[in-house]
Amino acid sequence: MPIYTPPLRDMQFVMHEVLNVVDEFKALPKHADLDADTLNAVLEEGGKFAAEVVQPLNLRGDAEGCTLDKATHEVTTPTGFKDAYAQFVEGGWAALSCDPEYGGQGLPLLINQCFYEMLNSASQAWTMYPGLSHGAYEALHAHGTDEQKKTFLPKLVSGEWTGTMCLTEPHCGTDLGLLTTRAEPQGDGTYRVTGNKIFISAGEHDLAPNIIHLVLARLPDAPKGSKGISLFLVPKYHVKPDGSLGERNPIFCTGLEHKMGIHANATAQLSLDGAIGTLVGEPNKGLQAMFVMMNTARLGVGNQSLGLTEVAYQNALAYAKERLQMRSLSGTKAKDKPADPIIVHPDVRKMLLTAKAYAEGGRAMAMYGAMIAEKAHHHPDDKVRKDSEEILGLLTPIVKAFLTDNGFAATNHCMQVFGGHGYIHETGAEQFVRDARINMIYEGTNTVQSLDLLGRKILQNQGATLKKFGKQIEALIAEEGVNEKMAEFINPLATLADQMTKFTTEIGFKGFVNADEVGGASVDYLRVAGHLVFGYFFARMASVALKKIGEGSTDPFYTAKLQTARFYFARLFPETASLMRTARSGVANLLDTDAALT
Repeated sequence: MPIYTPPLRDMQFVMHEVLNVVDEFKALPKHADLDADTLNAVLEEGGKFAAEVVQPLNLRGDAEGCTLDKATHEVTTPTGFKDAYAQFVEGGWAALSCDPEYGGQGLPLLINQCFYEMLNSASQAWTMYPGLSHGAYEALHAHGTDEQKKTFLPKLVSGEWTGTMCLTEPHCGTDLGLLTTRAEPQGDGTYRVTGNKIFISAGEHDLAPNIIHLVLARLPDAPKGSKGISLFLVPKYHVKPDGSLGERNPIFCTGLEHKMGIHANATAQLSLDGAIGTLVGEPNKGLQAMFVMMNTARLGVGNQSLGLTEVAYQNALAYAKERLQMRSLSGTKAKDKPADPIIVHPDVRKMLLTAKAYAEGGRAMAMYGAMIAEKAHHHPDDKVRKDSEEILGLLTPIVKAFLTDNGFAATNHCMQVFGGHGYIHETGAEQFVRDARINMIYEGTNTVQSLDLLGRKILQNQGATLKKFGKQIEALIAEEGVNEKMAEFINPLATLADQMTKFTTEIGFKGFVNADEVGGASVDYLRVAGHLVFGYFFARMASVALKKIGEGSTDPFYTAKLQTARFYFARLFPETASLMRTARSGVANLLDTDAALT
């Protein structure tokens, strides 16, 4: 059976020693009184819930899956899921970072980020049920009417009801301009929504009595394409004026997808046959409202892979210490045993350290993103809010794509550590791989994320946002550049930071002449950008560790952090050289290939 221990020490290290979040939040009136003890206590309790309540459900939930009753259109989740969700609601976990006006606890998004990382390590499939509700909450909080907020937000905040996002149609995925679901106004402020949606995660289940669907559809006079899309709130059950549930709304689950991973989450096909809904936001501007939810979801998907990377690493490490196989090439290490544990072999360590580095770098990046999201929403200084929002926009596609690419690589490495035992279900290793694979696809494939990063977030403003983040890197280089002990971390970071400017300019000029050049280079470009961000945070973490050791600390945590940083810069960071070379090779070797692809 798989194991899981919440990585509280590393979370606390990033939170308090690297990001200094308590000091950062003092500038935000709503969080000015927060202290480290409170944040740590919440995370400790959250870790217990993840490890003790949710994690034991993961393996058997994957084997059991969800069941659809085609006569009633009702879905039953795996054994134990409903009870765990009831404990989640009872413990107030759904309300952690939500607005107190609607019953939330008002804690920083950073705490929610860390809690959901632990939940994703415990069971990504289970965590998707409350995770999607948080995205629905964000969209309604930003764009809902007063009546919608009053009726639905308290229920979403408490977790009593759950939420979904309904975008994809059988003929229409990323290109939402092609969607055909229609909404007919009824003259009383409501609309009858008709159409079919597919791939709707948590689209039907038995965890909560009502599900709030946020559905993209077209009004009768809507312009063609993405400019003619509106967003509608369509509840599974109508809500009476007193808040109680009324009649069933005709939005039904007609099928569940049989898929590679996340078996325990209901990926639903939904049919809307004149279902009653209300407009969210302005007519024909539904994408603006939905993007609030989608961006939240993209950060959440990166967090899913972060959680899987951590739990896969923990299990592979434990196995590598116990599994006996051959002798070390440099001589016997376990003389009292018939063979050495496989952790003595260099390539096994390389796989383990790859997963460890991707987890620790990803955690620092994700927690930083949550911190600046808080500043973007609540900082009293308008310039700080705008700068934070801009940098968060830059990081969002990197968090989604880089962390999910890394998560799939890491879970594969960890399965490899198990050897043949990794290929069977009971160790849990192969499930982590299968679950991780979807994260590179949904909420905008990683290629779409790379196009968003390079085409929209960087080239559209001539790299201005990248330069803003670059100033943080320059400040670290200036501060630590004369520290000989930091040279092995600072020098490669400084080199890539300098190369990044030239690299971006070159791709931009090529794209100006031929836009396909951006498409040909974007995926490689995003990975280079991801390593730039990882390198920055690993250098910051190494700096803290060196200072603590210099002050006399004997805590092995700091030694481990330095060893992981050294591995990252020596073995993973150099990938940037080959990526820049392939990106610079031009688009002709991709498009001048009609004969090859005949």
